[in-house]
Amino acid sequence: MAFHRINEFFNNKRVRKTFLKLRYPIFLVLLVLLLTQLKPLWFIPGLIVSILGELLQVWCFSTIQTQKQLTQVGPYMFVRNPMYIGRFFLIFGILMMTGNIWILIAFTVLYYFYMANRVRREEKKLEALFGQSYKTYCQTVNRYIPGFKNIQPQKLLAVSSESFFQNNAHWNILLVLICYIILFCATFVWPIHII
Repeated sequence: MAFHRINEFFNNKRVRKTFLKLRYPIFLVLLVLLLTQLKPLWFIPGLIVSILGELLQVWCFSTIQTQKQLTQVGPYMFVRNPMYIGRFFLIFGILMMTGNIWILIAFTVLYYFYMANRVRREEKKLEALFGQSYKTYCQTVNRYIPGFKNIQPQKLLAVSSESFFQNNAHWNILLVLICYIILFCATFVWPIHII
C-alpha cells in the first residue's frame, strides 16, 4: 500500500510539473548543502564513481536517436535504460564525497522510485512509437540488469557525432566538469563548513 502511494506521487502530473519548474532552485539549495558536507578522504573514490557514470551517460547520448529510431547499439545492447544507470552513478559518486551512508541510502531509494516510474511511462510511449520491434527488444534485453547474450562487437562503439550534439552531450560534459571543479574547490581550496 505504501509503495502504491509513493508510485502515485511520482506519477502525479501536478507534482512532476511543479518539480520541473522548481528544479534549478532545488538543485542550487541541494548543491550548497552538499558543499558543506564534503570529506577530502571521499573525494577521489566519489569522483571515480561519478566519472564512470558520466562516461556511460555520454556513451548513451552518442548512440541514441530519440524518437527517430529504436536504439539497439552501444550500451543499449546490454540494458534498455543505461542512461538512467549512468545518471545514478554520476550523482551517487558526487554524494559519496560526503562519506555519509544515510545520504547515499536516501538518494538510492528516491532515485529508484523516480527511475522505475519514469521508465514505465517511457516504455509505454516507446511501445506505441515502435510497436513489435520494441516488444521484441524488451524480450531480449533487460530493463536494468545488464545482460551479455546479444552483444555484437561491431555495434559496441556505434557512436554518432550527430547524436552526440543533438542530445547535448557537449553541454552535459561542460556542466559536469564545472560541477567537479566546484566540488574540488569546496573540498580542498576553500572548504565550506556549517558553523
